[in-house]
Amino acid sequence: MEKIRIDRFLSSQLGISRGDAKKLLRGGVVTANGAPVSKAEQTVDAGADLVAVGGKALSYKKHLYIMMNKPPGVISASRDPKEPTVVDLLPEELKRPGLFPAGRLDKDTTGFVLLTDDGVFAHEILSPRKHVPKNYTARVGRRLTEAEEERFRGGMTAGGVSYAPALLAFAGADETDGTFLYSVTIREGKYHQLKLMFAALGAPILRLHRNRIGGVSLDPALAPGQARELTREELFSVRNTADFR
Repeated sequence: MEKIRIDRFLSSQLGISRGDAKKLLRGGVVTANGAPVSKAEQTVDAGADLVAVGGKALSYKKHLYIMMNKPPGVISASRDPKEPTVVDLLPEELKRPGLFPAGRLDKDTTGFVLLTDDGVFAHEILSPRKHVPKNYTARVGRRLTEAEEERFRGGMTAGGVSYAPALLAFAGADETDGTFLYSVTIREGKYHQLKLMFAALGAPILRLHRNRIGGVSLDPALAPGQARELTREELFSVRNTADFR
């Protein structure tokens, strides 16, 4: 049982302010188990009571876990005074206070961003001790030599920073623009890690796309900028991904 004030319940589930929640209550459109509710301080059992607004029942979710296909030119942040953010792109039905990206992608990097309002969960998947793998496709201007590939796989130092071994596989050449693709999986996520590693080998990344976090791949049905909630199975997979070393 989790007792929660009705105004807080409405705010968290509808993505509105507490003030707007109180307006709904004063408007007489909120019910709990069929009985009208008008007082903001009234509490409900979030897991058991049936709360409805205008006759439409609300299914309580303590936290949200969202997969987004991030397009280029968007900041991985909750808010920014000048630039569009991943939170700005969320559809209204997925917006609620407190959402943030659990792990950032650079402005020009595309692909899988996981957004949540669960700080404990975010810490779990971002902590270096958890070794949650993240897979990317890196597009570079030339093919690495075998020695360079082995250096990447064995762990390397770039710009005075040491990086743990990474999984690296050549993924083909693009004859349309003469670039080369690599599938890379890392477990650290240090600042600009992949860009610095490739740059140290003399093959700067031209484009970078995140494909997977843990055991969950980006849904191919999501167009750039689109998002959906993680399924229960996907959430379990992210939480329970084994160390890939």
